[in-house]
Amino acid sequence: MNDPWFTVQKIDEATYAISEYGHWEKVHSFLLLGKEKAALIDTGLGIDNIKRITDQLTDLPIIVLTTHVHWDHIGSHGEFDTICVHKNEEDWLINGIPGLSIEQIRKDVSRDIVLPLPKMFAPDTYTPYRGKPARVLRDGDVIDIGERCLTIYHTPGHSPGHIAVFDMINGYLFTGDLLYQGTPVYAFYPTTSPADLVHSLEKIASLPGIKKLFGGHNTLGIDPDILVEVRLAVQELRNKNAVRHGTGIHEFEGFSLQF
Repeated sequence: MNDPWFTVQKIDEATYAISEYGHWEKVHSFLLLGKEKAALIDTGLGIDNIKRITDQLTDLPIIVLTTHVHWDHIGSHGEFDTICVHKNEEDWLINGIPGLSIEQIRKDVSRDIVLPLPKMFAPDTYTPYRGKPARVLRDGDVIDIGERCLTIYHTPGHSPGHIAVFDMINGYLFTGDLLYQGTPVYAFYPTTSPADLVHSLEKIASLPGIKKLFGGHNTLGIDPDILVEVRLAVQELRNKNAVRHGTGIHEFEGFSLQF
C-alpha cells in the first residue's frame, strides 16, 4: 500500500503492521483480522488518521486494544467506537495523565519529523484523545475476534496499566512499550516503576508458545531468542540492586532499559 505517511507491512494474511517511520518515535500499530471482528492494537501518533488505512484493509468491525495510554499510542482513538483499556489506566484515558503538560506533548509530537506532514496536522492545537472506554481489561482476559483468540497480560512498569497481547494461534506476542529494540525501554518517569517493569519482563519470558514478538517502536519483529537474554538481564539487574529509579541505562544483548 502506497501511503504518504503510514507504512503497511503484511505479517501474514490476517495480520498487518501499520508504522509511522517518518517520526522519531517510529511507532507501530497492528491490525489483526478474525472471522467476525478485527482488533487494532494501538492507533498511533494521531499525526495522520490511521482509520484511512484500516478502512482499506478490512470492513470488519474494529475493537481497539490499548497497550497503554501514552499519547503516541492513542492518536487516532477518536476514530473508533470500541476502545478497550486496562482498568489501571481507565482514568488516564478519561482525564489525561497527571503532571504531563500539553506543551510537552506538543513539543514531542512535532519534533524530528522526516516526512511531509499531513495538511490536517497542526502541532499547536494537537490534543491527545480523551474518552470513556467501551471495555475495561484485566489480566487474563481473552478477546475472541472469531476463530482467533487474544489473551491480555497485564504488564505494568512503563505505565501502570500497560498490557501485552498474545495471539495464541500464531504465537505472536505484541509487547507495546514493555520490550522493543533500537532505543531504551524506559521506566524513569514518576509514573513508571522499574520493579514492575522487571517483573513484567520476567512474566512474558516465561510464556510458552511465543514464535515472534512485536514491540511498539523501531524494529518490526523480534525473534523469541531474546527472551533468554531477558531472563538473564532480570537476574543481573536484581543482583546489582539496579532495579530502581536513577540507575541509568542498562544495556543487554538485543535491548536496553533506562531507569
